[in-house]
Amino acid sequence: MEKFTVDSNGFYGEFGGAYIPEILYDNVDTLKNTYLKVINDPSFQKEYNDLLRDYVGRPSPLYLTKGLSDKYGCKIYLKREDLNHTGSHKINNTIGQILIARRMGKTRIIAETGAGQHGVATATVCALMNMECIVYMGATDVERQKLNVQKMEMLGAKVVPVTSGNMTLKDATNEAIRDWCSNPSDTYYIIGSTVGPHPYPDMVARLQSVISKEIRKQLLEKEGRETPDYVMACVGGGSNAAGTIYHFIDEPNVKIVLAEAAGKGIDSGESAATIHLGKLGIIHGSKTLIMQSEDGQIEEPYSISAGLDYPGIGPMHAYLASIKRSEVLAVTDDEAMKAAFELTELEGIIPAIESAHALGALEKMNFKTDDVVVLCLSGRGDKDMETYIEYYNKK
Repeated sequence: MEKFTVDSNGFYGEFGGAYIPEILYDNVDTLKNTYLKVINDPSFQKEYNDLLRDYVGRPSPLYLTKGLSDKYGCKIYLKREDLNHTGSHKINNTIGQILIARRMGKTRIIAETGAGQHGVATATVCALMNMECIVYMGATDVERQKLNVQKMEMLGAKVVPVTSGNMTLKDATNEAIRDWCSNPSDTYYIIGSTVGPHPYPDMVARLQSVISKEIRKQLLEKEGRETPDYVMACVGGGSNAAGTIYHFIDEPNVKIVLAEAAGKGIDSGESAATIHLGKLGIIHGSKTLIMQSEDGQIEEPYSISAGLDYPGIGPMHAYLASIKRSEVLAVTDDEAMKAAFELTELEGIIPAIESAHALGALEKMNFKTDDVVVLCLSGRGDKDMETYIEYYNKK
């Protein structure tokens, strides 16, 4: 894992780093000097892995599809992160980070959330560890993800609706960072994706890498080999994608294909396809590709999926795309929704709209009959039922 990992200053090539207000410097620096020691500590590893097994329900199954494989003429496996406790991959990261926060003596946890999955996962581990939890969520997302808001509140978290900007994930992140600046000593910020200042992108990728670690082991059992021909995932901030590809990045014969949200089309002005549209800039403490206007104002992203409408992208993904290690395809709302209904019909699995973008990329590929494809189904569709029903009724 040398070639593609983060350097000591938190950069992947020209992307990454830590661009933060002075008041947060000590916090971020302490975390930077602590996280690897903690993650590599055998007592942390034991507690983390025990919770992943007994609380989250890992390993998540690697399921060989029948209908989907027949349709696309190859072997398509789904990594079933939707079957984790709380319904997505987000819990892998929140359990790891809350254990780190506790070891650092922090007592108050804040988080941002878009689709609500990270918020639910954070509220869940705070309930488990008996810690105070404040979740910032854009008012638009509070509206379209009511069920997740109710879950967070039932779990004891305080959900703060954010009414600035277009009231989605970017704005929730801004507010969480403001809170952190006001309460640096007792507060730990659990970031939900591979975004933010170093060490967050690397830390989240490492905590999510349990996904690719399991894929290798499971493929060996099922196919007699550890590496697939393709790994596929959706990418917004990039945590499920980072976890899915982590142990394959240095395997040149494994093709990495990621799907970002094209919204109503790349050139429609209503899109969240950051790799296609973004230019270099700084957002939320990290230098990466950002959707921005000529004069550097951040443009409002749009996607039918509440988890993918972020105007930036994790620096690791910006780097992998820039050196052509990954191929990033833009998938529209319509393509994602079509793929979601297709999976439901063919396999009896209702995916989260985020994961449906990865499924929507299948049509854009040309597979050979002996190709083995592993696609990360990063979340389940319960939270999106209202959007699905509304979309279906419009058709």
